[in-house]
Amino acid sequence: MMASSSGDDEFVILLCTNLNPKEPVIARDREICISTQDIHRWDFDTILRHQTVRLQAYRKSVVEHSSYFRGLLCGSFSESSLDCIEVQWNLEMFMNILKCIYGCPLDVTSSNFLPLFEGALYFGVDMLLSECRAWLSTVSLSKNPRSQQLLLDDLIHIWNFGLEHAIDFVPALCASYLARNFMWAMSNKFFRSIPYNLLFDCVKHPCLTVDSEMHLCDALLIWLDANAEQFDCLSTTEDALTEILKEIRISILPLWFAAGKRRSCYFSKLADESVDSILRLVKTPSTGSINALCDLDLEHLRIRLTDYSERVNLSGCPQITSAILILSVLDSSHDMDPTLWKIAKQSLLMVERFDKGFISLGLPPIFSFEAVQEVNISKCPRIHLQAAIECFSKSFPSLRTIKAAYLLNFKTITFCKLVPKCPTICEVDLTVDPSPVIPTQLSVVSSNKSVIVRDKLLDMAPVYHLRPALSNITKLSLEGRSDICDSDMEFISKHCVSLSFLNLKGCISVADISISNLILRCVKLHSILVCDTSFGMNSIQALCSRIPKLGNSSASHFGKRNLDSLASNLQTLHMGCCKGVNETSLLELLSQAKLLRSLSLRDTHLVDDALYNFSGSALEMLDVSNTMISGPALAHIVRGNSGLKYLNARGCKNLFQQKSDTRGVEFSFPYSSEELFTDLGRTCKLEEIALGWGFSYFALEALKPGFTSLKSITVGLGGSLGESGLGLLPITCPMLESVNLHFQMISDSVMISILASLRKLEALALCYCLGDISISSFKLPLPYLKKLRLERVTPWMTNNDLVLLTQNCANLVELSLIGCALLNTDSQLIISQGWPGLMSIHLEDCGGVTAKGITSLFNCTALEDLLLRHNGPGLQRNFILDAASKMPMLRKVSLDLCDARDGYFDIPDYADRYSLSTVKLARCKSKKCTLDLNWTRARRQPVHEETLVLVWNSKHLTSTVVKERL
Repeated sequence: MMASSSGDDEFVILLCTNLNPKEPVIARDREICISTQDIHRWDFDTILRHQTVRLQAYRKSVVEHSSYFRGLLCGSFSESSLDCIEVQWNLEMFMNILKCIYGCPLDVTSSNFLPLFEGALYFGVDMLLSECRAWLSTVSLSKNPRSQQLLLDDLIHIWNFGLEHAIDFVPALCASYLARNFMWAMSNKFFRSIPYNLLFDCVKHPCLTVDSEMHLCDALLIWLDANAEQFDCLSTTEDALTEILKEIRISILPLWFAAGKRRSCYFSKLADESVDSILRLVKTPSTGSINALCDLDLEHLRIRLTDYSERVNLSGCPQITSAILILSVLDSSHDMDPTLWKIAKQSLLMVERFDKGFISLGLPPIFSFEAVQEVNISKCPRIHLQAAIECFSKSFPSLRTIKAAYLLNFKTITFCKLVPKCPTICEVDLTVDPSPVIPTQLSVVSSNKSVIVRDKLLDMAPVYHLRPALSNITKLSLEGRSDICDSDMEFISKHCVSLSFLNLKGCISVADISISNLILRCVKLHSILVCDTSFGMNSIQALCSRIPKLGNSSASHFGKRNLDSLASNLQTLHMGCCKGVNETSLLELLSQAKLLRSLSLRDTHLVDDALYNFSGSALEMLDVSNTMISGPALAHIVRGNSGLKYLNARGCKNLFQQKSDTRGVEFSFPYSSEELFTDLGRTCKLEEIALGWGFSYFALEALKPGFTSLKSITVGLGGSLGESGLGLLPITCPMLESVNLHFQMISDSVMISILASLRKLEALALCYCLGDISISSFKLPLPYLKKLRLERVTPWMTNNDLVLLTQNCANLVELSLIGCALLNTDSQLIISQGWPGLMSIHLEDCGGVTAKGITSLFNCTALEDLLLRHNGPGLQRNFILDAASKMPMLRKVSLDLCDARDGYFDIPDYADRYSLSTVKLARCKSKKCTLDLNWTRARRQPVHEETLVLVWNSKHLTSTVVKERL
């Protein structure tokens, strides 16, 4: 309400000093006189340039709306009779307070809330206090908090102010805002400055919104690390830590995350409890999981869902079942008395067995979370997918993205039911591990396919007669799925015509004609990933055909440019190792694909003319590894694509050989590597590069200008940086996070220099390198290192060296050691205690690590990829099944029959395989060694003979014998 005034109301002069003028004050700007009669026309910029402001205000108005002026002007103070009163306050804020008194609109923001609120308290302006409170309430309760987001440092100041002045609603609203925006706050640089009590109130708030329990746990541990000194000074440290960490629902943490935190100084005990709880839930049969829940705290098993949740990330949680998922969307306000719980249990059992529909009379009401747009259930093999889809359709009506990667039980029929049940979905990720058997790359000795009996009836269901309406799916990833067949592609091409992104990498069962039919129907496609598939001439012709809706639908002939083709709109094309594409068709395709941003042509019949015919200028990623291209052709691409950030030219042996192209350009001398690298360094700002032949110290010098932002470098066979080049790496590429060196000459001094300089290094690979490095290279702490490969470079490594590695590289999730012959069975305990969160471990030719079998290594419960070869013949015949049962995330196992105690391994059936999708068993034979220099006696050594590869998908178990060692 605007302050009232009357013509006979007497004025009072409020004399204000501007302590912080916006500009240096000159003589004529020392003083200005303004009146509240013109308050709607006040020009703040002009006024705030003055040092003194004489402000004429109606006495009645300021008295009526300000308790400060009421007491000052109406009481017994000497100022009450004065016509001029001096005001000591921030001038801009005081002017805003007067604007509020006189009913002018006021814009409260994150930065001015506290000064306004403090001023309103000091001057006793109730209407401004109400406006500030209303603003803070609106912001903290907004359904779209990002539209009025408080800055985190402002929020902390506001909370402190409310606490100091005992204004209860301020700390409460601050905790509420922080709880609803926790995902934003945890990535903010001021997160570590949040006071403990504010953080604790936030974590206990019913509207705490996180994508997953892992994010909450990680944030709290980061905060505790940053505030360790503060807690060291408090006597109540242990109680405070226990209280806040107990708010984490440890039973629904991802297994790999919980296992990896076993070495955390704050969380080790809870991490052990978490792993035990997860494994206990995993071992409970799915049909008995409901009964098992009776003995657990149901609230602690609920997935955190609020009205503000946008993403639900359950990835890597093998303990999550349909029952836990459904319990999380039920109305928890209902008192689950024994009778109601008994009825609810029966209903949930029906869901688990899928004998009944999702809705049952015994269940409490189901909540709808309209803000949820993305659900990630990747690596959650115990979820009954059809029940989950029912749950999603009812509880997440706005769901747009579903990620269900590495789930072999997600079949085509499941996808068909997903389309009509969740019509808002536009992105689906069904990626699985690709089969290592790519026919175009291997010599197949024999292969057979056995149908999984339990799925026969389901696979015979009339899937393609469901005829759901056209879907809104625009992005679909089927990477690695060997169970996708031509009839599945027919369904997708008919019902997903809006596709713009399609990933079929490794779908080896899909024919070229099926891919081409899909391309012809899905005319909005702009990104196609078809590496290691049968993608060939038919698909190329479909891409080069005129888009039907734009004109003639007949296929164009090669050699005729077609600007209305699908190829002309492509932004991403990955067709690595597609051997069915010849040179002519590849040339035609590249001549039309001018908008490409990402292109992979590795291991294809790529020739120079195809690159010369590419006239695009938007490339950011280019992979031409293992092709026969020349340096001038690659330079042509580089010069025309200044935005190139990723380049892989590893294995290109012809880059710098003498060459003449078919366009008549002849080179009388070999094209030098320096010319190409000078062009590359001058033209592009690279982030990732992989090179081999021709890459040298001089090339690195030439690349300096383009390497300032480089994050990943791989040097392969044919590259030779030498000590000088390797020593230059940390100087030339200070931002490196990944270093992969193959067949290089290295030394301790070089490695120490690299590791000392690149403190944010996350991945390091030293493979088959020469030189003299020792454990001294690894005596520096590398807290960010996640992946470490030491292959044939550390033959001196002992258990003591391994202990040092666990201390200085404490956060590894992937480890590969090859040729560490001095290791023994005790190494298992060192590895499992030092890196309990390992997700991948490769041990080959590592002394006697498995000579007495596997014991301690089973404690790495989160392993997904396990390779053990030539480490001692102590593995029992049931090792594969044993490993799968004790490591519920294990998907890939690679073994050597030489290490089998009984000479062979039992193969688990489909029901007992847990998460296994690939098993590789290499067979060796003894061969006389011809390199015995003493010539005193004949020696025999194991030589690889063949590999048996077992691959499970949702339909088949495929057994293939290949000559190669995989």
